[in-house]
Amino acid sequence: MSPYVHPQGICESEHVGEGTRVWAYAHVLPGAVVGRDCNICDHVFIENDVTVGDRVTIKSGVQLWDGVRLGDDVFVGPNVTFTNDRFPRSKQYPTQFPRTVIADGASLGGGSVILPGIRVGRGAMVGAGAVVTRDVPANAIVVGNPARIRGYVKDAQAEERSHPAGATVAASSTALVGGARLISITVAQDLRGSLAAVEMSRDLPFVPARFFAVFGVPSKDVRGEHAHRECSQVLVSLRGSVRCIVDDGERRDEVVLDQPDVGLYMPPMTWGTQFDYSADAVLAVFASHPYDGADYIRDYDEFRALAGSVSSDGREA
Repeated sequence: MSPYVHPQGICESEHVGEGTRVWAYAHVLPGAVVGRDCNICDHVFIENDVTVGDRVTIKSGVQLWDGVRLGDDVFVGPNVTFTNDRFPRSKQYPTQFPRTVIADGASLGGGSVILPGIRVGRGAMVGAGAVVTRDVPANAIVVGNPARIRGYVKDAQAEERSHPAGATVAASSTALVGGARLISITVAQDLRGSLAAVEMSRDLPFVPARFFAVFGVPSKDVRGEHAHRECSQVLVSLRGSVRCIVDDGERRDEVVLDQPDVGLYMPPMTWGTQFDYSADAVLAVFASHPYDGADYIRDYDEFRALAGSVSSDGREA
């Protein structure tokens, strides 16, 4: 099935996939590459150095300027604004436009603004009217001006998995995705104060080789956003609260660590993200291995490929 171009639409590109529809008053320039089964609505303009994946929806009033890359299954809401020049001046052009990437499955709400060179990660959701000034992690939900993370997209089965978190944990070994789990930490309290105690070889799933603490994190910032090839970790909130995501490449669970009697165990090949730190948060981390930069996986797509969520050709496994 060849592409459909409305009689009042203009499509100059010969690189448009089967089943794609270009509606009235839309204009696709010759150098653009558009995938299959896309819906390009009225009053959309697509410049030359633009790539659009398969099954993409681009609603009315959107302009895709040079340097924009849309992955498969992306949704671009009405009047989303892309920019591609950090310091625009009339009749002055950069030697190369920054590349703005909207990864597979991401959604951009109506009226949102995407600054040049931004990457919006796989499956992320940008709220209506948000102004995105920095990269958005995979599966994150961002809103506001400037856009900040307010949560993470749940997978389809997340509601079926109910997990006690934080102060509500009553028993150890509460199972999460990817082999992660919540474990109990011994806490003693009396008139003299409180004490949290860990017997390294008894209470943790491993004997730690390293300990560090995270504190003083501005609430707007996100930490983690990586996996380890071999290292296991246990996270314990000694003070304050922090929201934690564990991700096996297909499913995600979120827990709130807000009491020192709960630890979050993360085995190797678990993608971890921590965000929404309270101002007084102190997060203790026990690690099974000494620091090794080569043990980190910092790219989510690489993690998914290594975890078996995608096949070697990039398609869902």
